[in-house]
Amino acid sequence: MHFELVVALRFLREGRFQTWLIIGGTTIGVAVVVFITALVAASQVNMIRRVLGTTAHISILPPEEVARPQRSAADPTVLPRVQARAQRLRSIDQWQPLMEALDRNPDILAVSPLVAGPAFAVRGDASRSVTVSGIDPVRFNRIFAITDKLAAGEFRVAPGEAVIGAVLAADLGIGLGDRFNLITERTGSAAPDAFTVTGLVDLGAREANRRAVYVGLRTAQALFDLPGGVSELDLKITDLFDADRVATALRAQTGLDVQAWMSTFEQLMTAINAQTITNRAIRAFVVIVVVLGIASVLVVSVVQKRREIGILRAMGASRSAIQRVFLLQGAIVALTGSLLGCLLAASWIAVFLHLIRNPDGTPLFPVEVDAWVYISAAVGAVVFGLLAAAVPARHAAELDPAQAIRM
Repeated sequence: MHFELVVALRFLREGRFQTWLIIGGTTIGVAVVVFITALVAASQVNMIRRVLGTTAHISILPPEEVARPQRSAADPTVLPRVQARAQRLRSIDQWQPLMEALDRNPDILAVSPLVAGPAFAVRGDASRSVTVSGIDPVRFNRIFAITDKLAAGEFRVAPGEAVIGAVLAADLGIGLGDRFNLITERTGSAAPDAFTVTGLVDLGAREANRRAVYVGLRTAQALFDLPGGVSELDLKITDLFDADRVATALRAQTGLDVQAWMSTFEQLMTAINAQTITNRAIRAFVVIVVVLGIASVLVVSVVQKRREIGILRAMGASRSAIQRVFLLQGAIVALTGSLLGCLLAASWIAVFLHLIRNPDGTPLFPVEVDAWVYISAAVGAVVFGLLAAAVPARHAAELDPAQAIRM
């Protein structure tokens, strides 16, 4: 291979302008692939993180109540219409053993019990419709990192205490240390014990901040007449894109209503899939352009070096040796372009993070490029460089020495 490498480098050096032109094209192609891949992946992660900031990866609920008409065996009449039953707040049967089993599941990172229901938050003449969530703060924080969303105070939900959304606090005209009441369907009037506001949270969505009220698990059980029960188990899993598979397995094991975040946010998944398809299309077109560029330069090189190829063949160089010369040229060009392209992509990402920022000066979203993105781009460039060089290399190897020298 020493002979073929020396000849390949000499051919590239003699066609200096063509060589640097195709290396530049390969560099930009690899940089575009890495930059677009990193940008799309980061934007998808950021989008999912924002949307799932207050939503579990998987939620386990009691099965829905279904109205079943009773008929005798002697009267098989099929009723034309059966009115659906109104759904009521119910507990998951044997939720504590189930939670312990879920804790042992290797696909699940955290489990949090929840009692959630509608209520009215009241202070004086002000009243707002809210969603009360009774939680175990330690388990709840493992899933939602709620302490990172605190706008003021602390996340403390002891008996008689509550954490509410920042917009709800403004609507009710209350702040830290102030008190308000909750009206639920069970109480029918303001609860006898008022709740003290211990913290304000900013969940990143105005409507969520207007409706969020967090209290202790036992407090919510008493408010919604669900003693010892929970209405939902929220799960955080190791791979959020594997939620459908895990949910299907849990549904088969438990017989409960198990919902993955994909089914809840179908439009988000549609947008993510559209981004992924667009990213793949861009990468495919860039690869085609780079391959055609390398192939065209090497075809021109074969035409220009016909006499030199004929002399090499007359001096005893085999067809396979000539073929390897041009394959090496394609590999050298692709490898050089891929390395320069990775450096260029890293500089583009740094410039993007520096220039594109939120109004408060923070980056628009973090862009963390996995090393595998660089490695796969470099390896892919070399592979496609060899493929691009295959046809010119074969053409060069098939040249007849006598005719090549005469021309």
